[in-house]
Amino acid sequence: MWSNFFVQQDEEGRIGVAGAGQGGGLGAMKGGRGQRRSHRMSDSQEGKIKLAFFVSIIGVTLTVLGMGTEFWVELAQSKNFSGNETCQMAHYGLWKSCVRTLFVADIDPERTICGPAELPGATNCTYFKFFTSGENAVIFRKTTNKNLNLAAAVLALLSLTMMAMGSICIAMSLSKGVPFFLKPAAFCFILSGVLVLISILIFHQSVLALLSSDHSVPIHHELSWSVACVGSAGAILIFGGVLFILLSLPFSPWQKCWPHKNSAT
Repeated sequence: MWSNFFVQQDEEGRIGVAGAGQGGGLGAMKGGRGQRRSHRMSDSQEGKIKLAFFVSIIGVTLTVLGMGTEFWVELAQSKNFSGNETCQMAHYGLWKSCVRTLFVADIDPERTICGPAELPGATNCTYFKFFTSGENAVIFRKTTNKNLNLAAAVLALLSLTMMAMGSICIAMSLSKGVPFFLKPAAFCFILSGVLVLISILIFHQSVLALLSSDHSVPIHHELSWSVACVGSAGAILIFGGVLFILLSLPFSPWQKCWPHKNSAT
């Protein structure tokens, strides 16, 4: 009888130890999962992400502003080309062109060409038809190259798509509290900035192709403020993407220079 009692106690002890071991293992696993789930970025890192996102939003705003305007390039005739009291100049962007008729008396006497576009006068604006019917536009007897214009417009639209995707990644990163989406956002913003700059280069090539299509009318051309706006936006977007890459690194430079307080303990 005593032998059966000790054997039963021994079996219960083994079961208790095994149960405690299993419970301890499950508790450790749950604790590890809890630690992993509770690992969120600090308030300082979140503030830096918001600051970098604000910089990128400035680039997005400048891009939208520049793309929506038709002041990418200004084409001006000589102010005495018509031989009357008026002269003509044109300006256009990605989507439409405008021809303005100005009075020669309003132009600076030291200026030899018609303009600037801010002077009062009659304006006639038309949208480009190569987006719909595929027809080229004619400006001062010069014909546009629709392939180059379409390429510039498509790249600009793709850059807007990448900006939207990058903004979604940053919003998810801030809402979830994890830096996982910083690298995809950095890729989107850097690529959008590169696409914007390439769009400007292709647009400039389209302007040169327009000017070389006909030489019967002498035209003076210069890139306007919309190009400067979009170019600055491209540089800002690339800079914002680089900031997101630095913030996604596990050990950033400022963390090495300024260790946390609890690192000494």
